[in-house]
Amino acid sequence: MTEVKRISTYLLFGLSLISTNAVAQYTFALIGKTQNDSFYQQAFAGCKDFARQQSDLTCLYDGADDYQDVRTQVLIVKEYVEKGVDGILVSTTDSKYLVSGALKEAKQKGIPVITFDSDLLSDQHAYRLAYVGTNNFDFGVALGQAAKKYKKQSPQPVCIQSGHYTTPNLNERIRGVRYALSGTADKKLTGKSGWIEYERCPLYTMGKRDEALSQLLAILSTDTPPIFIAVAGFAQFNDKYVSALQPFKQQLLQQAVTVISADTEEIQVKALGLGLSTINIGQKPYHMGLQSAELLYNYVKFNKKPPQSAYYLDFHYCNKNNAMTCTNNR
Repeated sequence: MTEVKRISTYLLFGLSLISTNAVAQYTFALIGKTQNDSFYQQAFAGCKDFARQQSDLTCLYDGADDYQDVRTQVLIVKEYVEKGVDGILVSTTDSKYLVSGALKEAKQKGIPVITFDSDLLSDQHAYRLAYVGTNNFDFGVALGQAAKKYKKQSPQPVCIQSGHYTTPNLNERIRGVRYALSGTADKKLTGKSGWIEYERCPLYTMGKRDEALSQLLAILSTDTPPIFIAVAGFAQFNDKYVSALQPFKQQLLQQAVTVISADTEEIQVKALGLGLSTINIGQKPYHMGLQSAELLYNYVKFNKKPPQSAYYLDFHYCNKNNAMTCTNNR
């Protein structure tokens, strides 16, 4: 985050602690993997909409500026812990580093944490109250099942694109894809199931949009492109995606190449409607932010602990024909 942005955020934070009517003021910080990502901005919109219904709650928004930076996320969470927010909602980039670098201190200070979108590893669940988001293994299975329709040979090559290699939710999605295509979640596809992973894959983008688009174009430019499965939006969040994919439009429409992607943000469904993606499977980030804020609020104000450890939201399927109508999630 730039210094100006951070000063503005802390000014807002300071003002949120000033109550004009002697009513206790609660402040939550929602921290995504990246700040400039419409997915996490939607989650923040959900948090803000819940806060508007309360007289004593403010939601703040933060995250690494441009890509999935493990260290920056931990530093940001740690800053909010030290500033003394009343609760934290966070999408985990690296579970072990986040816990050791920030969430242990949050727990010591009594600051509750809800994870959304990407949970902590199972042996670190003591450092969060609950998780709200997609069942990421099932989501990966859905991506893998979608690929089966486009299988043209045996073994069929497939290339999985991910973000940061330590990110829990993305690794679960990779496991789900492999399980759907082979019945085994923890091994790279070798061809025995009729599916084989392209030799250079999985590809890791670190959430960098230019890198993600370059990787996709390199794969599509091979003589016989593998089925491409992105376990998050990555390349499709790049504003150059539509122009860059134009040379492959006819191949996409004729199913000579296949691009399957997670997420259905506005920029993605526009590309899908233009025939520049094969299928997108979307999540509900707005509801992640809304429900996470509600659970956290009930805990800090009423001492009502979430009765469940995980709250799974459903997902939806988009193709060229329904691209403009498949994402009404609010």
